Amino acid sequence: MKAKIFQIIALFFLFSCTGKPETKLEDWTQISELLKYREDSGDLILHSGASAYRLPLAELPFKKVVLLNASLVGYFTELGLEDRIIGISSPEYIYSPRVQALINNRSILNVGNEQKYNVEKIIALKPDAVFTNRIATFSSTYDLLEKNGIPVIFLDEYLEKEPLSRSRYLLLIGKLMGMERKAAGKFMDIKKTYDSLALLVSGEKTRPVVLANEMYGSQWYLPGGQSMTAHFIRDAGGSYINTGSKGAGAEVRSFEEVFSKSQNARIWVNAGNHQSRGDLLQANPNYSKMEVFRSGKIYTVTQKERGRSNDYFESGVVRADLVLKDYIMIFHPDLLPGYNLTYLKELK
Repeated sequence: MKAKIFQIIALFFLFSCTGKPETKLEDWTQISELLKYREDSGDLILHSGASAYRLPLAELPFKKVVLLNASLVGYFTELGLEDRIIGISSPEYIYSPRVQALINNRSILNVGNEQKYNVEKIIALKPDAVFTNRIATFSSTYDLLEKNGIPVIFLDEYLEKEPLSRSRYLLLIGKLMGMERKAAGKFMDIKKTYDSLALLVSGEKTRPVVLANEMYGSQWYLPGGQSMTAHFIRDAGGSYINTGSKGAGAEVRSFEEVFSKSQNARIWVNAGNHQSRGDLLQANPNYSKMEVFRSGKIYTVTQKERGRSNDYFESGVVRADLVLKDYIMIFHPDLLPGYNLTYLKELK
């Protein structure tokens, strides 16, 4: 307690003497509005969402980590860091063949699932850190891990609105894992390709009207006009039916509202994980009333699906350039002759 008080007094003295903020904005590596980091006095200061961390640089790079979300696996596979993962939750949702091989030979252990994590096993593994999206119902689990000296680092990449912001998380993973140069190179390659693809379609005068997502029960969760999906559609040269919305998340709409908005749509993307139009119609017979269903093209995100895993939600989180390329191929196929879709698949 005395040490804590002394730290507070010392910080107050520092600010009083300098009369300046502790750091300048340019001292930070700004990943997005949600994520930034910098070095300070032998520590790495990390701000991720509502969480703040001070990680001793002497304890970096991390050599062994536990991942509690499949969406985070893509960053490690992109950097060739599969052998740093020692524990993972819900392995049936992991697409990476390399990670699956390590799970099969027990180099990576199953530490539970989204219903319950095996805290004792995680503690026994003694990871340098646990990476996860923050889930409020697991607060006691996170507290227990931290009480046992295991940092729990929350990375909420799924809240990002812009495609390249999610890809830029590579820089943080590279920093924490001692792969900064490789991470920077990977991200610059992704950004360069993404930007060149967006430029390729920028002069297209024809922009097909696009519908996205599907109904769940009686509600259609339509991506907002500032959402990740909306950004992809715009950058790929499409005209999104909900582009006027200011929302960044999914907006609940009735079938009638979406039906009215999508009268001119001829392309429907991210239509779940159905295997045929018949399956889609069985999920909701009302789709047959939509012109886009009767005469348009429909695409799911199942091109790289195996069992319960789907690489669109793994490597696709990182490879914004490949996702954009898929959308461009769908909206403006003449621009990418001979290209085969990576993540999206036409529904027959």
